[in-house]
Amino acid sequence: MIKKILLGCIAFISMQTFSSLCLAEDSNTAKSEMTAEQFLASLHFQQGDITLPNKIAALKLPSNLRYLPPDDAERVLVDAWGNPPGNKTLGMIFPTNLTPLDENGWGVVITYDEDGHVKDDDAASMKYDEILADMKKQNAEGNEERKQQGYSTMTLVGWAEPPRYDAATHKFYWAKEFTVEDRSVNTLNYNVRVLGRKGVLVLNAIAGMNQLQDIRQQMPTVIAATEFTQGNRYADFNSNTDKVAEYGLAALLAGGVAAKMGLFGKLFALLIAFKKFIVLGFIALGSAITKLFKRKA
Repeated sequence: MIKKILLGCIAFISMQTFSSLCLAEDSNTAKSEMTAEQFLASLHFQQGDITLPNKIAALKLPSNLRYLPPDDAERVLVDAWGNPPGNKTLGMIFPTNLTPLDENGWGVVITYDEDGHVKDDDAASMKYDEILADMKKQNAEGNEERKQQGYSTMTLVGWAEPPRYDAATHKFYWAKEFTVEDRSVNTLNYNVRVLGRKGVLVLNAIAGMNQLQDIRQQMPTVIAATEFTQGNRYADFNSNTDKVAEYGLAALLAGGVAAKMGLFGKLFALLIAFKKFIVLGFIALGSAITKLFKRKA
């Protein structure tokens, strides 16, 4: 018995927009369609000062950035960017001059890991080359799981932006470059970790490597705009009552936290990086896929 699945198809009429968005569960479920303009109009973007849903952190966004709440962020990740459903995020950040459907669009996925207070004692002693070698080994093992699940492989090339830790603000950031099986453009994952009293705020920017310069210019603004709320900041840690995480900065960098999430967690951590390739891949095939989908539906 085949379980119900969610199908998403995007047909593009240009490098900037798609002509229709088709969603369905199975042949017994009514199919709904909307245009690109209707899809974008249904998203509830917010600007300015934003308190994240768990109230543990807040955003002070300048005019060139905007925020999308969790429910709408899920629609972008799943319906527009082709990721599996069920992503637990605190929302996403987007540039105001681009839409999530633009070919050169990008976004920052926000999540929170409450595993305890992460000590930064190892900041000065981390050997990034050795950590990168370990990450490549983990990546190779993860690709075997991806193959078994029917996904294309993603191979870690190296640092697109070397790791940096700001001890004053307790913000840790770096960027990784991936090659994707059968794709000509590499993927960029720009990672930011903001250390707090009881956990880590996670920001992952998803884009193509050809957008590195744009992301590199924008991410300092994103990093500066993100802060924990009063009582949840790194300095608010109480050693008498608060839990200390079982890992340090090196584990954050190497993906040790993601390894605890199981197969789906590891797949999600990589699948969000497929956004650019799903968009580019559908440009040429969108019309034919739409026709095929309509026949099956």
